[in-house]
Amino acid sequence: MKTQSAMLGMALLLGIRGAAALDPSGTVVVTPLLQTTTSWNGHALAYPSGTAEVTGLLVEIAPGGETGWHKHPVPSFALVLQGTLEVTLEDGSVNHLEAGQALAEVIDTLHNGRNVGTVPVKLGVFYAGVRGQAVTVKSLPTR
Repeated sequence: MKTQSAMLGMALLLGIRGAAALDPSGTVVVTPLLQTTTSWNGHALAYPSGTAEVTGLLVEIAPGGETGWHKHPVPSFALVLQGTLEVTLEDGSVNHLEAGQALAEVIDTLHNGRNVGTVPVKLGVFYAGVRGQAVTVKSLPTR
């Protein structure tokens, strides 16, 4: 019972809404991954208007491989399941991510993801988009 109370208290302390609705027991463990109002570069998240559509993808990048320059017109959220990923923005900002890290991806900002490790990068990515709208747009940097 003490462990249950500690887990519930931790979820409440971290401010993860909805975590208390789960039954914290020996068979249910709640681990906060991400709660934010901004993308990783500090820009505010904003959802597009229209008929909501959520898209989930498993993205795999081979060692030394990269995504190519692209942007997302909708909010997206990722969890690095395996490997080491380096994301570079057009302005030169860099974000290094390891397995187990989550992030709110940049919106309408050109970026390139590159596997800088020795094993494939595996990402679980979820897009909060609009039916009929592309979630990724390929583009070249202007600099």
